[in-house]
Formats: sequence, structure tokens, C-alpha cells
Amino acid sequence: MTHAQPRDNEQPASRSGYTPRRLAGPIVAGVVPGQGLAVVHRAVDLAHGLGVSLVFAYSDPTSLEEAEPGGRVAVVPIDPDAADDDAVQIRSDLAEGLRAELAGSGVEWRLVVTAGEPAHALASLAEELNASAIVVGTRESGLAHRLEERLAGSVATHLSHQQERPVVVVPVPHGARGPRRDGHGTR
Repeated sequence: MTHAQPRDNEQPASRSGYTPRRLAGPIVAGVVPGQGLAVVHRAVDLAHGLGVSLVFAYSDPTSLEEAEPGGRVAVVPIDPDAADDDAVQIRSDLAEGLRAELAGSGVEWRLVVTAGEPAHALASLAEELNASAIVVGTRESGLAHRLEERLAGSVATHLSHQQERPVVVVPVPHGARGPRRDGHGTR
């Protein structure tokens, strides 16, 4: 059996028959208030490297999605009596912190607010957008966070079992904090 040598500008044919495809869907990155900037930075790096857009997703665990007439989906509080300006302020602060951090990055991005359990919300959004990959961070260290992860499981683990997209897990350094309420982060 003879194999033709590729010309200088050609890739050799795959022996398995697999033809690589260019990833074109956005990167979906899960963000939370106070999260270390490592997740944001790696998501931007990945989107930039692939030449795709970036969708940051904040899943508000105190809300749920409700279908409205015309097919629109609204994020509404689980307990309307407990709804306050705090949720709106958190979303606003997250958006402003991202805006300040990514100014001049050259990557097209937006923030989407989803509702409910984060892994399910991220997987659903990634499916809806035909995302190329999902980026999430590790949890903070500490006994309470380890116990919560032991009982509920990690978002990354749930994502890796719920859907077929690649999941990039970014280690968040201990003590690293993300955008503060004033929109400025620490590095």
C-alpha cells in the first residue's frame, strides 16, 4: 500500500477517516459574583484562539425560568415576596466588572442571566447556542465548600455527564477574587 506524500500546503489524510471541523460556536463560561478572574481570562483566551464569540452565563439559584407569551423566557424570583434589588445589583455589578476587565480585549462577548441549578442551566444554554465548549472554575477551598460539593456535586462533574461538549475546568487560585461591586477586580 502506498501513501501519497502531502504537498507543502496540504495536511496528510487521516488514517481513521476523521476530517477535523472548525469550531464555530461561542464559548460559554459560567461566572459568579466574586469569582476569581482566572475563569474569565481562560475563557477569553479560548474564544480569541478559536476566533469565536464568548457568552458569560450567570445562573441565579434564587430564580427560575418562566415561559411568557410569544416564546420569550423570563427569569423570575422563586419567592416574589423576597425579591429585592440585590439580584438586580448583582447582575449589574457582574456586567460592569466584566466590561471593565475585558475592555480592549478584542473578543466579542455578552452576559446572559439564566436561572436554577448552574450545571443544567449552562448545559441548556450551550445546547441552545451550539457552543464549542463550556468553561467553569473550581470551587473555593474551605470546609463548607468541600461539604457542599460532596453533597451536591461539582458543576464540572455534572456538566461532563450531562452533555457532549468539552468542559474546560479552570483551577481558581486560593484567595483569588473577581470583580468587586465597584467593577474593579484583583489579579
